[in-house]
Amino acid sequence: MADKEKKKKKKSVKEEAPAEAPAPAAADKGSSRGSRKAKRSGSNVFSMFSQKQVAEFKEAFQLMDQDKDGIISKNDLRATFDNLGKLASDAELNEMVNEAPGPINFTQLLTLFAARMSGGSDDDEVVIAAFKTFDKDGKIDSEQLRHTLMTWGDKFSADEVDDAYDQMVIDDKGFIDTQKLITMLTASAEEEEEGEAA
Repeated sequence: MADKEKKKKKKSVKEEAPAEAPAPAAADKGSSRGSRKAKRSGSNVFSMFSQKQVAEFKEAFQLMDQDKDGIISKNDLRATFDNLGKLASDAELNEMVNEAPGPINFTQLLTLFAARMSGGSDDDEVVIAAFKTFDKDGKIDSEQLRHTLMTWGDKFSADEVDDAYDQMVIDDKGFIDTQKLITMLTASAEEEEEGEAA
């Protein structure tokens, strides 16, 4: 008998649930700001990082904000570099501060990190310099590059390296033409289309 009573209670709770469901929707209707806020949160820079990453960035921000005013200024950057035992010129510090469209508060710093991490802000010079470090007489040893890609930084898996190598021309001795690789990586979409048409 006890089992039948439990089933009846579960059934009555299930029957009540649909009647309760519209109540939150009605509350949302009265507060359209809440629903708009939820829609916007997808573009929120904080949603791009895990809570652990945000905490780490916050800690780094606090270390860099030497005067504790909530903004990283040129003087804050200079002091940070001094604490690290590195010298930075005025031009370098100005360039760093000017990367942001306004004062560098914590949200702005996260936005800069997000842009860097998305890969969209790698200048061609950075790509060229990176691959020139592997260059020997105009060629890159594909096995040395494979080892590097799978060992340091954002490590590639073997499949990811294979996928990348499928896009490259590797000669029968296992070497990649440095200039062709750089051209492939730095060419705009229009240049690539022109190259394919030729």
